[in-house]
Amino acid sequence: MDATQILAPLFSQLWWMIPLFLIVGAIKAFKPFLKGKMGEFAVSTHAKLYLDKEKYILFNDCTLPDEQNTTTQIDHIVLSPYGIFVVETKNYKGWIFGGERQKTWTQKIYKNSYKFQNPLHQNYKHQKVLETILADIVDPAVIHSIVVFMPDCEFKTQMPANVFRGAAWTDYVKGFRDEVISSTKLKRIQLRIEKEVLEKSWKTNRQHVQNLKNSHSAKKINN
Repeated sequence: MDATQILAPLFSQLWWMIPLFLIVGAIKAFKPFLKGKMGEFAVSTHAKLYLDKEKYILFNDCTLPDEQNTTTQIDHIVLSPYGIFVVETKNYKGWIFGGERQKTWTQKIYKNSYKFQNPLHQNYKHQKVLETILADIVDPAVIHSIVVFMPDCEFKTQMPANVFRGAAWTDYVKGFRDEVISSTKLKRIQLRIEKEVLEKSWKTNRQHVQNLKNSHSAKKINN
């Protein structure tokens, strides 16, 4: 009896496990992506619930070209007469430790600790790309950075004034009350972003991920 005769009955009974393993593998691969999108959806919902749609214009998931011929992906951009807000979303659980000037922050879940890039530094690039795109329209001083964590986490260190949990970020935005952008400029800004933002598609996402990998590889070589 050869191996084929031995394995054939086993395969006939267990064939259904192959697609199951493929599905489980796909879920694991997409879990970080889905988790991030859930956080972005929550922040988008905060904006729709707590920010007056007559005064605030919301852009979600904006992939923009930068000066290095790569891309940057901004979770949310909020336009208003009171300023422009660049929002980075983090859907993390556990305890969060970090400071404004630290290169990396720490997520602690029970006895396990994980390092991640300071989201303020991450959002700084997003802010700078947007400043470049809008350079001929507005003063960079009216563009503000915000980082939003989901309520599932707990801050264990004093956080900078522009880092929040949950929907509290909307109160921060509403705290800007001086009109610094005219309605005409606001419309120009909206049209400029709509012109520059890349089409939302799997192709755009794949290209952005590849750009990130290339950037990380270049940093390792330089270091």
